[in-house]
Amino acid sequence: MRYVTGIEAFNGTNKTAVTLGKFDGLHRGHQKLVDQICKYASSDCESVVCAFDMHRETLMTKRERRERLEGQVDWLIEDPFTESLRNMEAETFISEILCKKLHAAHVVIGTDFTFGHEKRGNAQMLEKYAGEYGYTVDVIEKERYGDMVISSTYIRDALSQGDVQLAERLLGYPYEMTGIVQHGKRLGRTLGFPTMNIEPEEKKILPRFGVYACRVRIDGKWYPGVGNAGIKPTVTDEHKRLLEVYVYGYEGDAYGKEITAQFCGFERPEIKFGSVEELKEHVMKDMEYGAKFFALQS
Repeated sequence: MRYVTGIEAFNGTNKTAVTLGKFDGLHRGHQKLVDQICKYASSDCESVVCAFDMHRETLMTKRERRERLEGQVDWLIEDPFTESLRNMEAETFISEILCKKLHAAHVVIGTDFTFGHEKRGNAQMLEKYAGEYGYTVDVIEKERYGDMVISSTYIRDALSQGDVQLAERLLGYPYEMTGIVQHGKRLGRTLGFPTMNIEPEEKKILPRFGVYACRVRIDGKWYPGVGNAGIKPTVTDEHKRLLEVYVYGYEGDAYGKEITAQFCGFERPEIKFGSVEELKEHVMKDMEYGAKFFALQS
């Protein structure tokens, strides 16, 4: 897969099958769009995902998006949603961006996709100009979970309640975060349960602050674990977002290593305890919860 920042950096010469949107989670609804452009891909037609960066908190970092699309599509364009793009007339976007720049032979969008100045561009406009510019238009219906439309907002709401299992069903994969293990205050080691601290990227959404069963990848191997996502109010006033995770069965030195933690199940909200001893008592219960959670999964 080739990756570029900004539509102007795209230099493909073949015809393309293009899908456009925020793609801020690559959830099951987004995957329907990706699957459709892949059906059009051939030796003379390349699949292109054009993801607009809306400069807000996101379910997925740019790196995570690249990694999840790797091997699926030919091109990923990550385009900052600038004022010039926002104010571009919809007809100009079709002629200059979709057709002249991206060589679109097939355009695949969701039912609510809009573009151009004052969001005047939509599926109907794309279909209106399809014959003139020589592309086809596929308007893909929303994916549903029960009677609810799968959307990034729905997933954000699930995460805000700590319902990471619902989020996984909507995404089609476990919600996760990746980071470098940092040196902390070593309080966990002092209390008898050494932990690993990783910090999310600035715009990466953390689920509801609290304790979770986590699956943790270290050096390519997955381990069960239990972690606290939050700001550790009992031991610090820094209000720094962290995931502090205890990993069952890992005995190495992970400082400086990059690890990935998947959120598998919610136990309890983050609490500011009255003392370190009270914290230790609850952490012991948290570790029992994590052990039981993964014992039931096996």
